[in-house]
Amino acid sequence: MIILIIFIGFIAFLVMGIFRDLIVFFFLEAKSYLSPYFFPEKHVSFLENHFEYFQKLPEKSKRIFIHKVARFMSSKEFIARNMERVTDEMKVLISASAAQLTFGFRGITFPYFYKIFVFPESFYNRSNKAFHKGEVNPRAKAIALSWKDFVEGYLKNDGRNLGLHEMAHALRLENRIMNDQYNFLDQNLLHEWEVHAKRTMQEIIDGTETFFRKYGGVNNEEFFAVAVENFFERPGEFLTKHPKTYRTLCKLLHQDPVLLENS
Repeated sequence: MIILIIFIGFIAFLVMGIFRDLIVFFFLEAKSYLSPYFFPEKHVSFLENHFEYFQKLPEKSKRIFIHKVARFMSSKEFIARNMERVTDEMKVLISASAAQLTFGFRGITFPYFYKIFVFPESFYNRSNKAFHKGEVNPRAKAIALSWKDFVEGYLKNDGRNLGLHEMAHALRLENRIMNDQYNFLDQNLLHEWEVHAKRTMQEIIDGTETFFRKYGGVNNEEFFAVAVENFFERPGEFLTKHPKTYRTLCKLLHQDPVLLENS
């Protein structure tokens, strides 16, 4: 009899645990989907005043962009490092950087990387004993950014943008991680991209390629991140100098910044 009571109690404990997890799951999902309807006007003003990509979008696309920003923002834990707090403006603009990169996709929010560490400026990484402006850390499930360098990346279109660079790393990694957003990048297009990347990286190493900065020649991941920076910041020049690579990236990311520039 005692064993039966213990067994029933154990089953009840499991059921309650599953029920609790379901409640938490549906609450987070509801928060994620409903949050755009409660996106404050103050947050919209951050995009209108400080985010050029958003400013160029048609009104209908702006509403979609706000939805993506709100959903990304509500799914992350923003953690201040060496500073008092992460402000709402920081949260909105960092989330907008991810929304910009993933605007051509539906529902991509990098769920694996649920933490965003924000530093006031470049920070020391103990593992390689160097200062970083940003990094994507799979072990910590985190994206880390220097706010100073993030802001500077959006002040001028010179093909150097920390936010886009780190989000590009997160995009590639998230595509490989086995979760509900696994393998969202088209495999055939990725293969096509790798062919272009290999050739251009060798040109960077040889010194015959000048459009992409030298850091793009370090490896495939860095070349993709550097290419993404130029894709959004210098799309016209990118298309002129590397038309096949540019068009492959358009198909891979489901968007064409040149069209936005000319709209």
